[in-house]
Amino acid sequence: MTLRRKFEEKFFRVLTAIVTAIIVFVLAHILYTIISKGFSSLSWQIISQEPKGGFYLGKEGGILNAIAGSFYLAVSATLLSFIVSLPVALFINIYLIKYKRTLNGIRFFLDVLWGIPSIVYGAFAFTLMMYLQMRSSLGAGIITVAAMISPIMIRAMDEVLKTIPIGLQEASYSLGSTKTETAYKVFFRQAMPGFATAVLLAFGRGIGDAASVLFTAGYTDHIPRNFSDPTATLPLAIYFQLGSPIEEVQNRAYAAAIILTIIVLFISITARLLYSKKR
Repeated sequence: MTLRRKFEEKFFRVLTAIVTAIIVFVLAHILYTIISKGFSSLSWQIISQEPKGGFYLGKEGGILNAIAGSFYLAVSATLLSFIVSLPVALFINIYLIKYKRTLNGIRFFLDVLWGIPSIVYGAFAFTLMMYLQMRSSLGAGIITVAAMISPIMIRAMDEVLKTIPIGLQEASYSLGSTKTETAYKVFFRQAMPGFATAVLLAFGRGIGDAASVLFTAGYTDHIPRNFSDPTATLPLAIYFQLGSPIEEVQNRAYAAAIILTIIVLFISITARLLYSKKR
């Protein structure tokens, strides 16, 4: 190994260590901030009760409306996205596998959609709602979030399907299976652990996003009863409470941030465990 290569290897090793340390420091600082400011306000009351009169003035009540709304919205959007994403991912890996240019173009298009900021999805959905004379609701938020996380889920599923050996597909055809049977009876079962990881990643993105539902889902102090009701979410609850000049309300926003962080952390760990099991 030449002196130049040794220097490059050492330089990038040190650079990687520095960047890793910075990332760990930023994460630790974020966790310290929300825990130090929100832990004192974290209680069973804030988890189990809806906001009551004077809640935004520092009085009694909780954020159960936001917790329930986040789960309603994220679970429904993830389910809707899965219904759309699964056939698309299987189609491009079964029917378009021989058309490389078309396949690469679709993947590039999905990557572009993945990189679009969530506020753009929210603004587009809000414009469409105004044209259709619709009001903010749980249903509108579900459709918006589903549209936002679908490219993520499709590409994640696509990467899982790419790891399945081509010999498995050829063996299925040699036994007389059709492409549809191969897709749903062979590829789907083989890639199921990876699909679970893709679903959890999309769910984590959906439950933690605020911009896409800011104008589409609305906000309410009550748990929604149907798809036409507006709904609160944890990110929006944090956003609105942090804007209050009252310290107690701000601390409750940090407590809501702790709850949201725990949910996302649990989802991330579960996804990693499923991915490790798949490997």
